[in-house]
Amino acid sequence: MKAVVMAGGEGSRLRPLTLRRPKPMVAVVDKPVMAHILDLLKAHGITEVVVTLQYMADNIQEFFGDGSALGMTIHYSVEESPLGTAGSVKQAAEWLDDTFLLISGDALTDFDLSQAIAFHQEKGAMATLVLKRMPNPLDYGVVILDAKGRVKQFQEKPSWGEVFSDTVNTGIYVLDPKVLSYFAPGKVFDFSMNLFPMMLEKGDPMYGYIADGYWCDIGSLPDYMRSTGDLLAGQVAVPRAGKQIQPGVWAEEDVDIDPSAKLHGPIYLSCGVKIKEGVQIQGPSVIRDYTIIDTRAIIDRSIIWRNCYIGERAEVHGAILARQVSVKARAMIFEGVVIGDNTTVGEGAIIRPDVKVWPDKEIEGGATLATSLIWGAQGRRNLFGRFGVTGVVNVDLTPEFSAKLGAAYGATLTRNTTVAVNRDAHHVTRMLKRAAISGLPSAGINVADMGSVPIPVTRYWTRISDAAGGIHLRLSPVDARVVDIRFFDKDGLELNKNTERKIETTYFREDFRRVFLDEIGRIFYPTGVTERYADDFLQNVDVTAVQQGSPYNRIVVDYAGGSSAGILPPLLTQLGCDVIAINAAIDETSLVQSQDQFQAAATRLSAITKSVSAGFGVRLDTGGERIYLVDDTGFILSGMDALAAVVALYVSLYPGSSIAVPVYAPSSLETLAARANATIVRTPGNPAALAQTAHHPDINLAGQGNGAFALADFHPAPDGMFAIAKLVELTARLGVKLSDVVADLPRYAMIRKDVTCRWEDKGKVMRLLNERYRDNSIPQIDGVKIMENSSDWVLILPDADQPTFHIIVEARTNDHAAALVEKYSALVGSLQG
Repeated sequence: MKAVVMAGGEGSRLRPLTLRRPKPMVAVVDKPVMAHILDLLKAHGITEVVVTLQYMADNIQEFFGDGSALGMTIHYSVEESPLGTAGSVKQAAEWLDDTFLLISGDALTDFDLSQAIAFHQEKGAMATLVLKRMPNPLDYGVVILDAKGRVKQFQEKPSWGEVFSDTVNTGIYVLDPKVLSYFAPGKVFDFSMNLFPMMLEKGDPMYGYIADGYWCDIGSLPDYMRSTGDLLAGQVAVPRAGKQIQPGVWAEEDVDIDPSAKLHGPIYLSCGVKIKEGVQIQGPSVIRDYTIIDTRAIIDRSIIWRNCYIGERAEVHGAILARQVSVKARAMIFEGVVIGDNTTVGEGAIIRPDVKVWPDKEIEGGATLATSLIWGAQGRRNLFGRFGVTGVVNVDLTPEFSAKLGAAYGATLTRNTTVAVNRDAHHVTRMLKRAAISGLPSAGINVADMGSVPIPVTRYWTRISDAAGGIHLRLSPVDARVVDIRFFDKDGLELNKNTERKIETTYFREDFRRVFLDEIGRIFYPTGVTERYADDFLQNVDVTAVQQGSPYNRIVVDYAGGSSAGILPPLLTQLGCDVIAINAAIDETSLVQSQDQFQAAATRLSAITKSVSAGFGVRLDTGGERIYLVDDTGFILSGMDALAAVVALYVSLYPGSSIAVPVYAPSSLETLAARANATIVRTPGNPAALAQTAHHPDINLAGQGNGAFALADFHPAPDGMFAIAKLVELTARLGVKLSDVVADLPRYAMIRKDVTCRWEDKGKVMRLLNERYRDNSIPQIDGVKIMENSSDWVLILPDADQPTFHIIVEARTNDHAAALVEKYSALVGSLQG
């Protein structure tokens, strides 16, 4: 059997190690990771290999040659431009005339490939995916198998809500060459994204083999450190390099160790290494060929490549040093530092944690380097959460961070495009907004500075202009220490996961685009923004119906001191509404409120609404996106009751409509829709998924169940200001009180409980739940939804940002709902560990 080794990876997340070598040539202990893969293939009798190349192809060809030195035959297929995983193999099809094994050249594994091949042959499969159970499956393709091992479903790099299992695709496949006939040569085509879904749809025999053993995709610097430590610790079943010269210390020939040196394994010392007097080395550590560790230096859990020099009393802690790095006397290098080839660290210099140094740099003696050279500092592993990029002001979100984030976002966009940027009324967001704005022009992006306007206005202007996207900065409505930086696409909607990952990748690889002087973007202040918004706003409301709709046009509006107070009042006046306004002055001190303060405001709104005989009362959130309703009797509606009431009104006036709601919304909405021949479309619970669904031309209304409503006639993003106007119009045209609508809603009981779960157990819990309920007939949109009977259901939803599962239950009675919550909370608890 032949094998295909995919070795075209650039390894951008391994920079600066991969600036001068492709990812498969990064050494793990004693040899390039691809050499470990070739050894594994040879151990299983596979000696003829096709290697697919793209990035720095010559580097690999020169090192391995024709394979004769390894007792193998190697063919090379070089892509001029990336063709995707399947496209690159298709280009090499001339050598693939029988079943072959496909494996990545940049992962470390000791899988029993012979067993995987035997499994493939036994099943008569066209494709066998070699799988591994992983505690954190987010960065991989997740695969679900049926009881016979046949592939049933897979999801590429899912969010936590989409994780159906902890069984991931390792990128090792046994394939019949017939699968390459499914697509044309020269076409960008991917196995997991394109070919396998096609085969699944065609019903081809595609199986999953769950392998035992070690596997690590060396995709990031932490993965590289971890895999090196695992190999040193004997957790990978590969032959040991060197010979053991003392417990836990393996060395090659010509290693010179002073008797006074103290070495605590596991440690690997390559050819010609010199360890001088008083040196201390703590494992896991690797020191490669001809490196010198001078007197009384300290090496602690570090990887040092060949031809390096570590000076007298210098200290290296938890760092990676590439080739020919010279660290002078008494210099100190701390955790997470990565230093590129041919760099000099001066005497007494200090390099702070997590700093990266690109090749060919010189750090002056006595200097303290706290940010990366030249590219800037590395931050968190994940930038995006439920509310965009979120963090504590001047701790997580500093001006420097915001500038780099703006530059990273700009680098993902086309030069000379425009991004709209605005903020809430707080002075803290002003600071961070200005920093973010400074980063965008450096990448050749123009900035439309919107000042401080409600979020819906920025979303709207982004969509109607030629802007490529938007940014809004706000003080968190629940924590005055925290700021949310939210990003929008060209339609003013939340970014999808792929775009978020592009920004994260650009940020973490620190590869910011710096344009030349004459390409630097411009900052301008667009005119007529609120006027254009107001015109379109009024054109999408039946003004006559509102003006003639007394008493339904009498409303109480609590502006909560937010920026909507500068936009909405004149619009309601033009609509002919009789408005009693509360907190209508913009006030940055009121942008954050505790739960008690919020409840007190709701109680006050209830009392005023009832006392003035208003059609309803409404409180806007400070960004102008959400509304919180009180009916004409003063009854405070929950978020789900408000969603149901608006749906009931909308479908009564517009029968046959399509309404988008999250998967956890009550099933009573289907009952309401059925009354008017309308359709409920369920979406994942995250705002981005709902926004993208709302943008579909067939969707008329979308509601999140938390006060956010999007009406597609005007704009498919949440807009609390327009929702208020539309609610006045609906009640006026139908001639109904909101309290009557609420009284007519189908009754339901919903209870929610959160269950703590360790991050490393979440994927396992999802897999076990899916296996337990594999015969469940409910389509799985987000999390795992289980029907207890025709009316009662349970949704088990992993939180995207916290080590938590949300247990959401709808039942006929509160008692039954409470019982189900406890039952499934206990189940999730029992599946952990």
